[in-house]
Amino acid sequence: MTNSYRFFENKECQYYPCHKGVEEFNCLFCYCPLYHLKDCPGKPEYVEYGGSTIKVCTGCTFPHNPNNYDKIIEYLSRK
Repeated sequence: MTNSYRFFENKECQYYPCHKGVEEFNCLFCYCPLYHLKDCPGKPEYVEYGGSTIKVCTGCTFPHNPNNYDKIIEYLSRK
């Protein structure tokens, strides 16, 4: 897939790849637009820290999978 409005891969980023194990890595959603949602379709972990529950997405690759672009847009349009 080439760079487009649906896919962008920035191999020159100092953090690339920020997640290991993804072959075709979509950087378009570098900051996940679903982070603020408690019931996102990814696989976040929730940890207790200082009396608060914090969403930790370091193990989630959902927004970086090019096939999930439509799912993310659909999910955001419902919220």
